[in-house]
Amino acid sequence: MKGAAPASERASVSVTAVSVVGMGRILYDTAASLDGFIADADNSLAWLFAAAGDADPDPELLPSDAGVLVEGSTTYEWVLATEDLLSHPERWQQLYADKPTFVFTTRALPVPVGADVTFVAGSVAEALPQIRAAAAGRDIWVVGGGDLAGQFFDAGALDEIAVSIAPVTLGGGAPVLPRRIESDRLTLRRADAVGPFARLVYRVEATAGRTG
Repeated sequence: MKGAAPASERASVSVTAVSVVGMGRILYDTAASLDGFIADADNSLAWLFAAAGDADPDPELLPSDAGVLVEGSTTYEWVLATEDLLSHPERWQQLYADKPTFVFTTRALPVPVGADVTFVAGSVAEALPQIRAAAAGRDIWVVGGGDLAGQFFDAGALDEIAVSIAPVTLGGGAPVLPRRIESDRLTLRRADAVGPFARLVYRVEATAGRTG
């Protein structure tokens, strides 16, 4: 993806992020089609790379302070296969650097040589202390999929939802977030044009008694 659009072309909605002192935020940050899907019916993201012109992601479309990545097994296996990481484990470093990655799965899955991957099979609430410890005060990026992000929301542990909308419609596939979330739980923080993408960032409003 090329550089971001000039500030004069961006929407004016912007509010300073608020996070708990000493504890990073938990972010669900993803790209989606205009009709609300993060992967097509074949769990492919080829449409996204085509929309981005097969260039490297614009830094404005990625969390800037993510210390840990969290993803589901479908996302993890898709990356393994698409990047051929088992045969070329050096590519893991190019994608994830030294960031620990937690994968929610109930199955035994392969790990590229040298990759810092931890598999977790329990609930989000059970895994969260371990994930926060690995993040060491930095943000936690829930890469996908949508249902896993929904589990973080259900656990009261999701702080922000960011969606970069591509100029593509898919007609079906994996939805952005298969949950009903009312408007009183989401506050728009930013609305920007970043290359061909429309980037929307929402703060998830906490409810009384939240402990995540």
